[in-house]
Amino acid sequence: MEKYIMVACDVHDETLVLKIAEGRSEPQVCTVENTAPGREEMVRLLQERAKRSGGAKVILAYEASGQGFGLYDQMRDAGFECHVLAPTKIPRSSQHRRRKTDARDAHRILEVLRGHVLGGNELPAVWVPDIETRDDREIVRTRMDLSEKVASVKAQVRTLLKRNGQRRPRGMSAGWTQAFEAWLRGLIRPTSALPYGARVALGSLLRQKAALEQEIARLDGEVEALAQTVRYAEPVRALMAVKGVGLLTAMLFLTEMGELSRFPNRKAIGAYLGLVPTSAESGPDADHKGHITHQGPWRVRRALCQATWARVRTDPQEKGVYERIVQKNPKHKKIAVVAAMRRLAVLLWHIGSEAQRQHGCFAAAAA
Repeated sequence: MEKYIMVACDVHDETLVLKIAEGRSEPQVCTVENTAPGREEMVRLLQERAKRSGGAKVILAYEASGQGFGLYDQMRDAGFECHVLAPTKIPRSSQHRRRKTDARDAHRILEVLRGHVLGGNELPAVWVPDIETRDDREIVRTRMDLSEKVASVKAQVRTLLKRNGQRRPRGMSAGWTQAFEAWLRGLIRPTSALPYGARVALGSLLRQKAALEQEIARLDGEVEALAQTVRYAEPVRALMAVKGVGLLTAMLFLTEMGELSRFPNRKAIGAYLGLVPTSAESGPDADHKGHITHQGPWRVRRALCQATWARVRTDPQEKGVYERIVQKNPKHKKIAVVAAMRRLAVLLWHIGSEAQRQHGCFAAAAA
């Protein structure tokens, strides 16, 4: 019978808190520094422990966090089985939340890992993308974040105008147009009726927006160059043939979702993107559906929402489906939007996975 050494790791910026157990034995607690030497010490400790146990298999698990997947890579390179768990899918009692400590967090992870190894329970593990996909994400995510920053600056400008009783001139169209920005630049001149402090603040916000837009232009070039590489060229071309899907949306979908063939069906796509409703089904008559789960990559949901509205405006067929759903319940327009987002996600999955398969986009990584 194969022996197992199960290791639960509570990851922090400075430390790694470990709970180590063999089979059903009482776990031991160990803390190492979350540094290169500290991780090497942890590897040596676990390798020695496995050797003393007659070659037991080491299985380690930790929760996904902003630390990324570096620890996962290092543990796999050391020959250990490693799993990264989804924090939102690990059950926690109210008592645990009130008495939260590093040791308790590690013990909860150990309980989940033991249930999987010894009892065959499903492990709430996240998909770990390959290193190339992770690096590609950095470019696309940074580009998306810049758009959010520009939107934030624009919101600050509108708030400043409200505070100071400034309204755009009569007849000027709504939205952030060239005429509107020219009017704003006029407000920061010394002759403007805007108070001095407000002029300084508005000038700063306009300079921030200009700098962010320059950086967006640089990042757009990087995203376009990435989209022309072997891994993305054909899938991007196929996805951009869908109405409402531009280069950035296509690249975001591909880098966040990775190898699309890993999803077995359309239901898996909806669940992964958090576009399926929560449910409360207990008893013979209960079947209550709630809001969508909002699990999975929120960036993809946001991009799908923007693309969906573009499709509703420009695609008669999509507009017809949207309006039919809205007519059933005019107060629940969000249901129609979510349904359209889910349909678009499934369509992109079908098209993208076929393009990846035909052109062997992940063949090199698999080899």
